[in-house]
Amino acid sequence: MVLAFAAFLTVLLAVTPVSALDERDRLFLVGERALADHFYPVARRALERFVAQYPGDARQPRALLMLGKARLELKDPESALEALARAQGTLTAPEDVQEAKLWRAETLFRLKRFAEARRLYDEMMRADAAGPLAPDALYGLGACELELKHPDAAADAFRQLVTTWPEHARAPAATLGLAHALYEAKRASEALPLLAGFAAKYPQSKLVPDAQYQLGWTKFNSGDQRGGLADLQEFVEANPGHEQAPAARRLIAQGLTRYGTRPQLQQAYRELMAQTPPTAEALYEAAGVATRLGQTKDRDAAWRKLKAQFPDDPRTHKLAFDLAREAVKARNYKEAVALGQTAAQSDEDGVRAEAWLLVGESELKLQHYTPAVKAFEAVGAVNDLTAEVRYRALAGLGLAREELHECAAAMAAYQEVVARSPDNALRDWARQRHAAVKNRSCRPPAAATKRGDKKS
Repeated sequence: MVLAFAAFLTVLLAVTPVSALDERDRLFLVGERALADHFYPVARRALERFVAQYPGDARQPRALLMLGKARLELKDPESALEALARAQGTLTAPEDVQEAKLWRAETLFRLKRFAEARRLYDEMMRADAAGPLAPDALYGLGACELELKHPDAAADAFRQLVTTWPEHARAPAATLGLAHALYEAKRASEALPLLAGFAAKYPQSKLVPDAQYQLGWTKFNSGDQRGGLADLQEFVEANPGHEQAPAARRLIAQGLTRYGTRPQLQQAYRELMAQTPPTAEALYEAAGVATRLGQTKDRDAAWRKLKAQFPDDPRTHKLAFDLAREAVKARNYKEAVALGQTAAQSDEDGVRAEAWLLVGESELKLQHYTPAVKAFEAVGAVNDLTAEVRYRALAGLGLAREELHECAAAMAAYQEVVARSPDNALRDWARQRHAAVKNRSCRPPAAATKRGDKKS
């Protein structure tokens, strides 16, 4: 490509007499040829000069259209949209107007302005439903409908393309789009034959591996987990460097945690831990596989790597909470506190509240009453609480306040549990504690006044 373009420049700029080709012609032709040869930076520079210096030239609309394409290919969609809008407003030939609309729609799609892109694709179909750009418009229309969560409409568009233009270059991609839309419309039984027969129908298509991955994914997520796993494993073996291979490996690991043999699980663990670049999802799944295998050291290795590399990921917080609960069962309350504090950094109200509750109850076991108060109060600060978590936290707060000889605060906490908790046993317990505190002296001993908490 570069050599062809260099040869063209040599002929154009060195051989052609200046009298036969003025600057505006050179700029236009260089931009046009560079765009055709995918030499986008040169095309952009030449066309931007042409557009700026020769606004009255009759080729200005075409230059704007080409400039928009070049900018879009250079991942500058905002400025591409500006050039394409100007082009559409000045082009007169119907086929040129359709082309400008197509590229504007593509640009809007890349900007995730799906409703606007859909409108343009629809306009193209209404203007010329049998024209040379109609298959591209139908494909874009289907893609927009998918993004807008209209799977039935997406399926209609993709099916029309495949049926009307079965030999078009877009047909293989439209077939995959149709299968995806059918799955989203809860019609997986219609999607599976399209994917299973893809390689036979389009044997030369570069999308054959994508169809194989999509077949396994669709089976796995529509009830045929074992069949999906087999297809995904075959896909990974045949296409280890494919962009979907990491996703396939993660899905395989998820499936093997439920259906795999011990050797398969061990292999899945090694692959998840060795994934490059590492992902939070893979490390979380690796910890789950190790847990099923009963390999605590391997689980802890996955946990350490997950926490070190993805400290703010929701999976890190979730695994920390699961490990904290396990530590409580093992009466390892110090570890439970540390893990619970990590889990409490979650953005999810439910995880955060339960994590602080676990921390507070573990601090009580360690006789660390002041930190326990802080943890229980953190539970109360969470917006969305279940009744169980709310009143367990208040009960724990009452106990911590009681141990700190803060009797009025302890009784207030107990009283709220008695008045509002839906748990009968917890209400009875809180009533007894309230009465016990009310009937005793609340002056703290000298040691408690100075220290407040016992050392663990």
